[in-house]
Parts: sequence; C-alpha cells; structure tokens
Amino acid sequence: TTLPGVSIGKAREVLQQTDRILRAFPEVDQVFGKVGRADTATDPAPLSMIETTIMLKPEDAWRPGMTPERLTDEMNRAIRFPGVTNAWTMPIKTRIDMLSTGIKTPVGVKLSGPDLQVLEQLGQEVEAALRQVPGTRSVFSERAMGGNYLNFAIRRDEIGRYGLTVGDVQDVIQSAIGGMNITTTVEGLERYPVNLRYSRDLRDNPAELRDILVQTPTRQQIPLGLLTDMSFVKGPPVIKSEQARPNAWVYVDIQDVDVGTYVERATQAVAAGVDIPAGYSLGWSGQYEYMVRAQERLRVVVPLTVLLIVLIVYASTQSAARTLIVLTAVPLSLAGAFWLLDALQYNLSIAVWVGIVALGGLSAETGMVMLLYLDRACDAARAEGRLGTLAELRQAVFDGASRRVRPVVMLSATTALGLLPIMWSAGTGADVMKRIAAPMVGGVVTTALVVLLVFPVIYCIWRGWGLPRRA
Repeated sequence: TTLPGVSIGKAREVLQQTDRILRAFPEVDQVFGKVGRADTATDPAPLSMIETTIMLKPEDAWRPGMTPERLTDEMNRAIRFPGVTNAWTMPIKTRIDMLSTGIKTPVGVKLSGPDLQVLEQLGQEVEAALRQVPGTRSVFSERAMGGNYLNFAIRRDEIGRYGLTVGDVQDVIQSAIGGMNITTTVEGLERYPVNLRYSRDLRDNPAELRDILVQTPTRQQIPLGLLTDMSFVKGPPVIKSEQARPNAWVYVDIQDVDVGTYVERATQAVAAGVDIPAGYSLGWSGQYEYMVRAQERLRVVVPLTVLLIVLIVYASTQSAARTLIVLTAVPLSLAGAFWLLDALQYNLSIAVWVGIVALGGLSAETGMVMLLYLDRACDAARAEGRLGTLAELRQAVFDGASRRVRPVVMLSATTALGLLPIMWSAGTGADVMKRIAAPMVGGVVTTALVVLLVFPVIYCIWRGWGLPRRA
C-alpha cells in the first residue's frame, strides 16, 4: 500500500519492480501483481493498493533450512521501498477478512468520528505509536484526506449575466470532463455502456479545461474559465463508515507474536501516546475481533464441556470420590499438550483449544477404563479374602494396573501415530489441522504416563485409608 495520489505511471513502475524482485527468489514459481481495481464491483481497490500473488514451488525445492516465516522476512526486506508499506497474508484469507471486518491484516485499528481531517491526524499518531511496539512488522494508516480533486466553483453572477443556470454548466462539466453514458451496446449476451467525453489531450491540464466552451441560450460560446473558478483541493479518496460514522483505518502486520499479546501491548502504547478527543472512538479489529468472539464462546463451551464430563463420569461411577480420581488425569495430561505446543512454537488459538477439549475427553475415558480394572481387581481380592491389609491392597492394585498396560500403550500409540501424518502435512488447511492435532499428540503421551503411574497410586491411597499395614 502506498499513499493516495500516486500516479498511474509510478504505481505501474512499483508493481513491475516488486514483481521482478520477488521472482528472483529461488523458492518462487510465479508472481502476478495487480494495481488498482479490477473490472468488477466486488473489488473497489484504489490505485494506491497493490496486490501481488506469489505462487511458491514445492518445499523440497526450497533452500535448506528455509521456512515460510523466514522466506516472508527475506521478501519483506527485499522490497522495502520509500512510501510503500507491505502486509503479508494468504489470498483467500485476505478476502474473507476484508468481507467480514474490512481489515486485510492480522490486526487493525478503526477510528471513528465526525471530522475526516481529525481522523487522519489520529491515524498518523496511532501509526507512529504502533511502530514502537515489539512484534510490529509494518503499520499503515489510511489517509482519509489524501485524494487530489479538481474543484469547479461556479460563478453565479457570471452565469446569470449570460442567461445560464447552474445545471447548464454542470452538464457541460459532466459530459466533457467526467463523461456521460449516452447509450448501451449489446454484444451477444454482454452489454456495455457507451461513455462520451472529450479526448484526453483536451482535458489533461487546467489550461485546456478553461477553454471548454459552454453554449448560452443565445448561441454564444463562453469559455468555462470565465464561468467557474478552478482549483485543486485535497479530499477523501474513499469515505468509509460504520454505524453511520466516518472511519479511518490503520492496518498492522505482526510477526513473532500472537494477536492477543500484541493487542495488549499496542493498547498500552496507544493509550500512552495518543490523546483521543471527545466524540471520537478507537476500536481493534481484524483477527483480534475473531479472537474476542471466540473467547466469549469458549467461556461458555469449555466449562460446559467440563461439566458434561463430570456428569458422565459420576453417572458411571455413582461415587464422588471415584469421579475426582478420574478427573485427576485430565489436568495432568494437559502438561504434554502444552509442552509440545511450546516446542512447536504454536500460539493458543481456536484450533488449539478444540484439540485441548478433545484431549480432556480422551483422558477422562482412559481414566474410566483404568478405574474399572482396578475396581475389578480389588473386588476379586476381597472375594478371596486378600484385601485386609495395605500390602494386599497394593498387590491387588498392581495386578489390576498391570493388566491395563498394553491397552493404554496401544491407545496412546494408535492415537499419536494416527495424528502424526497430520503433523507432517503441508497441503491446504494443514496449519489448522496441525494445531488441532498437536495437543492430542503431546497429551496422549502424558495421559498414558499419568494413567499407568499416577492413577494407581491415587487409587491405592484412597482405598487404603484406614487399612492396617500388616495383618
């Protein structure tokens, strides 16, 4: 993204330079850049926005040790041009983000208020404050007043002298300079409007525009320069609004930090460095908006899931003590999940929480089966009269747990091995699936250790309460 008012020639030059530089990377297969808006109503992109789609080669053709994050950093350093701000994201994800929140970067700031000039000033202050926040790769504030316009101020006394009206002069300005649709041509199933206006050599500078003739009711030809005052003024290139209030947006691209942590730091930096006047407001958007909505849902879903697990376990055991013993496996099994997440440098996300919730159910199920085997072993020992001392209880618990070693190991191994192909996948949707599978892969290992080593000890302590050590 560059500043408003960039010429078509300069925008094309920047586009060609960035395409050539990006194509020089050995990991890149194809590069296609687009500047301005396409011939469609669904892409109202200004001339200041350049979109470049980069098709990469398969990862086995990359340089040794190259990762997507490292490649993005190298590309970002290679195409740092004065006045150009880069933001890196996925094409389909960008479309979804722009359709849902309007923000095309992971984090965005939406400033709203009545005056566009004040909004532009606030946006620049927010941009300066966010540049100092750790984790900021790039930040760009849209210039709410960065457009260049040629303004025609009609002299009412002059047009009245010649018997003209304001509408007569405006019709000439529209038809000669702006263009007017006069008909529609039909080409098979396609229809195209026919627009009429002067050729470019008659309207490419103010001196030529002043010589445009306006016909009076008496058939006189009066130059437009005698009837209007022409001047170049600054104005909004695009007026964005939400909730019936004008907006100015700030786009922020981040690196090496999760969205939640970055927004916490950025909120403090903006609060310390930007004074928001009365009547204006600041809000955080982009992926952060998704995260806030997801957190609100998780505050309901996670406790409800835990409650359902507790109710199901209690309905099966009919004992509060047994239910607590089974549930001890759940928090301990999460240790392996978080260890693997830390090793893979995965941030907490919706996909990660989905995997954690699934792991909690799997841990409770494994604990339930172990509890069943321990109860059977103790009941069999009591029927044979071998459960009168603590030593006999320990032997019965050991016998019951040893019968469960192979099933627990097989359960953990099959779960982990079944999810490992996902951890090595690299196709479409792999990033999301990896974050769902990672907590379960790390968690099933610690679940097996907890169920085989810790669970019998807790059970033995509970059942041995009050038993003598020896007969």
